[in-house]
Amino acid sequence: MGDLFLVRHGETEWSRSGRHTGLTDVPLTERGREQARSLVPLIRSHRIGAAFVSPFQRARETAELIGLHEVRVDTDLHEWDYGGYEGITTVEIHRSRPGWFLFDDGVAPGPPDHPGETPEQVGERADRMLARVEAAFADTEGCVVLVAHGHFLRVLTARHLGLPASHGALFQLGTGTLCRLGTEHGRPVIAAWNVRPPS
Repeated sequence: MGDLFLVRHGETEWSRSGRHTGLTDVPLTERGREQARSLVPLIRSHRIGAAFVSPFQRARETAELIGLHEVRVDTDLHEWDYGGYEGITTVEIHRSRPGWFLFDDGVAPGPPDHPGETPEQVGERADRMLARVEAAFADTEGCVVLVAHGHFLRVLTARHLGLPASHGALFQLGTGTLCRLGTEHGRPVIAAWNVRPPS
């Protein structure tokens, strides 16, 4: 398997304020657009074999701004469904649920159209996505790029490394950053994490 590049979308108003942004389709801020544009040199220096993007506008716009035009929209790349915690900050959740931690505790149930996901359910989506990435490597030359969301990409990284989904907690991921997953001696590794161009 070749290099797998992960791009977290640029800043949104909700990410800036710490609100859990799962299925709410919020746009990038101007700073988020600048973050995306700044990644162009990092992406351009690699041969892209395939690119996949989340269906939400913050990810699709990021993909476009970094120069990825032939992308496959994949619903498995959507962010964690936060259910009843959608749009709420961790500080607010702790007022009624002290000690709550997303990767261990999951979320409160939400309405029927977004009931919420457990860490294991997010991990199942990540596993499906990794299987598609592996198929893409078999069909093309070059690296594969995923443009998606912070918590989902953290879980996907854990699963790529053979860890439980909850271990995504170990990988802090900023907006508008690039990460590279690769192999060393045939074993999966993190080759670069939270990369931004020098300012």
